Amino acid sequence: MAHDIDTLMDMEQDALDELFSSVVPGPIPDGEAEGTAIIAPGTRFTPLISRFINGFAWQGKVFDSEKQVLKNRILPFGLNAILAKVYVEKSWMDGKDCIVLDYSDTSIVAQWIRDEIRQIGPGMYLGKVYWDDTRLIDFALDFNAET
Repeated sequence: MAHDIDTLMDMEQDALDELFSSVVPGPIPDGEAEGTAIIAPGTRFTPLISRFINGFAWQGKVFDSEKQVLKNRILPFGLNAILAKVYVEKSWMDGKDCIVLDYSDTSIVAQWIRDEIRQIGPGMYLGKVYWDDTRLIDFALDFNAET
């Protein structure tokens, strides 16, 4: 089954977790991805919250796979900021390999954040966000979208 942003936002949390656990990490991505926050998954509020976040706070991520780092695209004008290290490690969710986006040594404002992503289709990644060891939200990265 192909997973696009609309499909992911319609899924409930259990289905998102099952999808994340059912796939392998895929390659560490390279280039610019449009990001979509998935908050209150499977509810009518998910698209509204996502549009608000994309409009005012977070638009996506820009990966440099060779250097194994990324920067987030933030604010309404798409500033590239908030650096993270990128590497493969065991997921906190299920103990299987995932791609970790680690802010602990690279960011003062996001030092408590750890993202985990896995590829769910060509150019499409599903992610989990942790604050310390507490899981917060899901997100998607679309490398096929025009950013």
